[in-house]
Amino acid sequence: MKILVIAETNGERVSEKTLPAIAFAQQKSPDNFTVFAMGDSLQGVESLTGYGAQAVLTVNHPALAKPLAERYAPVVAHYAQQLGADAIVATTTTFSRDLLARVAGLLDAPMLSDIIALETTNGKLAAKRPIYSANLIGTFEVEGRPVIMTVRGPSWGKPEPQGTQSPVQAAEVPANIPTRSEWISLQGGGGGRPDLTQARVVVSGGRPLKDPETFEKYIGGLADVLGGAVGATRAAVDAGIAPNELQVGQTGKTVAPELYIAVAVSGSVQHLAGMKDSKVIVAINIDPEAPIFQVADYGLVADLYQVVPELIELLKNSKR
Repeated sequence: MKILVIAETNGERVSEKTLPAIAFAQQKSPDNFTVFAMGDSLQGVESLTGYGAQAVLTVNHPALAKPLAERYAPVVAHYAQQLGADAIVATTTTFSRDLLARVAGLLDAPMLSDIIALETTNGKLAAKRPIYSANLIGTFEVEGRPVIMTVRGPSWGKPEPQGTQSPVQAAEVPANIPTRSEWISLQGGGGGRPDLTQARVVVSGGRPLKDPETFEKYIGGLADVLGGAVGATRAAVDAGIAPNELQVGQTGKTVAPELYIAVAVSGSVQHLAGMKDSKVIVAINIDPEAPIFQVADYGLVADLYQVVPELIELLKNSKR
């Protein structure tokens, strides 16, 4: 199977979010995959060259300076056809969901999303993915080529470095890139914290945090002292307590950090779908019957307004 791995970029720099898709390609077709990156004067492409790809193709053009799916999708479709790709793969993110759905439409090709395993049975591809808020694992057969896939990052991990470097090859931009959509702006939390989906530590807060200032003081403060990222429940996001990009769960982001601290998080099925693969889960909740305690490795029944400041101070003192 010839695999075309789509590198995630912001138009200027490639992202580490690409790595699980490369790990997938290493496992399923170690000698026959290509990495493809788009943007304008892309930086960091060399970070993709050490994993055994036949080549790292790059397309640089001012029209691709921002990651607009309308503009990126025809470029991906063009090179997938030119290379004869059997599969087009990216890590499951907002970027790939937006982009690859358009690619599938342009190629009239089948699409599988958020897959955790892939096998070939009787000549057909069979993919497994979480369904029903990750309470069940569904198996789906797919016919047709190329197959468009997004793969769940925590299930595939990071690729193994190889001894040789893949060649970086510049490719021409196809003619007639659509320009009906324009990039206006990007709003994000920023703050210098690690990316939520890549962080080793994630601290998440729920609806009881009351307002954005309280959320930042307690959840942000604990995350900062641990060098971690901040997450939130859908209830907190819907209430305007936390920005949308921090949402963890079935309709948010999927994370699998080494340490996940859930503060005032009840533990709804939808939230658990996005974080239950975390290595160690710590729950702090005033309600001893909260469902989060059923999945937590460590639980503390306490008032967050009392224990979180104490925990922050203890962690600060341990670093002195």
